[in-house]
Amino acid sequence: MSAEDLQHRLPWNAPRIGILQISGAIGAQVRGPEMVRAIKALGDDSRIRAVVVEVDSPGGSAPVSDAIHRSLRKLSRRKPTVAFVMTSGLSGGYLIACAASKIVALPTSLVGSIGVIFMRPVVQELMEKVGVRMVMTHEGHLKGMFQPWREPTEEEQKKVEALTERYYAWFVDAVATARGLSAEVVRGYATGEVFTAVEAKEMGLVDELGDLEMALDMASEMGRTPRRLHYVRPRRPLVERLLARSGGSLARSFIGELEERLFPRIEFR
Repeated sequence: MSAEDLQHRLPWNAPRIGILQISGAIGAQVRGPEMVRAIKALGDDSRIRAVVVEVDSPGGSAPVSDAIHRSLRKLSRRKPTVAFVMTSGLSGGYLIACAASKIVALPTSLVGSIGVIFMRPVVQELMEKVGVRMVMTHEGHLKGMFQPWREPTEEEQKKVEALTERYYAWFVDAVATARGLSAEVVRGYATGEVFTAVEAKEMGLVDELGDLEMALDMASEMGRTPRRLHYVRPRRPLVERLLARSGGSLARSFIGELEERLFPRIEFR
């Protein structure tokens, strides 16, 4: 018996299937940096021979969805990955699932909602009611186009529409490439509509209908590894976790949430 075989026989070195759960709104509950680190760790762990990604998400932040999608796609090039959708894999959640080698979904799960939303709150009327006005000085005539203190001009709105279309085109191309479909076909699906997994399989958006056991069986076969499971949970950096316990964390969280709601964001949701 070689030294390598002996090493693999040790329980802590034995080959296994990595399990990663992606659950919740992307960018809020599913945080990009932590998830990217967790996916990289799965790729770097020599014990992990295949990965099952449990996706349950309505979507969320477009950049965070993109970052996780790219990271999972890199992992899929190195190791077999299977995305399993139990409840919903929608918009950014579906984009992430597309990065896996295969997609398995429960027949009753919801899939799709391929589209883009640009959100920009306008608080002009509220400020007028409470007697508050904002004075801005800026260089560049479009520099203030995303500010919530006023309605967008016609030129600004056209710029936003063009920006949203570019994100939409990227989303369509990403799905088309991942699923082996033409961009024209995916664009026909990309109405923001939600499909059952049964419909999604007929459309080519899902590979198999089944449960988690099927996803694990597929990962085991693809990775040629026994069904020894290793769960990976993303963790925030130590400093951030320590700060979260401090007395001012609630106030900082509230201020951060307020800033996020007041300023524009583009989402795959």
